[in-house]
Amino acid sequence: MFSSRNRAIGKAHSKLILIGEHAVVYGHPAIALPFPTLTVTCAIEEADSGIHLDSKLYSGPIDQIPKRLKGLAICIHKTIQEIGKHHNGLLLKIESMIPIGRGLGSSAAIAVAIVRSLFQYFNCELSDEKLRELVNIAEIYAHGNPSGIDMESVCCDEPIWFERGKGIASVAIRSSFYLVVADTGRAGDTRSAVGSIKHKLDKSPIQTKQSIDRIGQYTLDARNALIQGNLVQLGLLLNLAQTELEKLGVSDHGINHLVNIARNAGALGAKLTGGGRGGCIIALAENCVQAREISEQLNQNGAKRTWSFKVEETQQFQSITS
Repeated sequence: MFSSRNRAIGKAHSKLILIGEHAVVYGHPAIALPFPTLTVTCAIEEADSGIHLDSKLYSGPIDQIPKRLKGLAICIHKTIQEIGKHHNGLLLKIESMIPIGRGLGSSAAIAVAIVRSLFQYFNCELSDEKLRELVNIAEIYAHGNPSGIDMESVCCDEPIWFERGKGIASVAIRSSFYLVVADTGRAGDTRSAVGSIKHKLDKSPIQTKQSIDRIGQYTLDARNALIQGNLVQLGLLLNLAQTELEKLGVSDHGINHLVNIARNAGALGAKLTGGGRGGCIIALAENCVQAREISEQLNQNGAKRTWSFKVEETQQFQSITS
């Protein structure tokens, strides 16, 4: 981040849930990864008066911001109130590479970039605790009762183990691997997906709880597979989690189609990531050549766009192998 007297820049990256989505709402763990390929930047400049936003989603004074973005306006006001310094006016320019509604943490990343840029602009120190407190204001407005995994994963530069109400822990990765991310081209609907699972719990509690508990167990097993560097086992667990997500009704035909394309192209495993009912899928590849082949097949068979990136082995294993 860069700051000067009249200008400051705050940045944040996207995120992916490797495994554990939806089960995390019911007390099970989830594994999330930073997705550094997609970033958001908030640049602040001095303005004559008022607070103005300039973005693809909305441009104008934040007091007239559309209802769907009201959480960002509240976050900005609360952050400035927390900083407690006078200003004549501010212009916040937001540039985001993260597609909206794809389960990639767009709203959380934008809020993180905004809070970081405001603290830089006023030359104030920002603690991790205060960052999360302020970003959570926007997340509550956007998602109602968020688990907190989006906020935590866009704030962290390493893979995290997340349990609601218990904070986060680092995830050890013995062997590096590649992930291919494919966009269905349709915005997901996390709220309706979460609501539908709650309805299923009321209607068919035994079967629904079994699916949720299985995802929780697969997440525990996935952590062990990452520690052991067993990518074949990790891929199998991703596939098993996808099966349960299909049973829970949060996958759909478009997601299932891309999952099958990825698997047929050689992916070790593939599943939806995030809320489902649209959004993105992820596919596990052993190397960059395989990732490229999977991406090509997905692009040729319905994906709106794809990205691939390497998930590096973590420090403790790097020091052993170096």
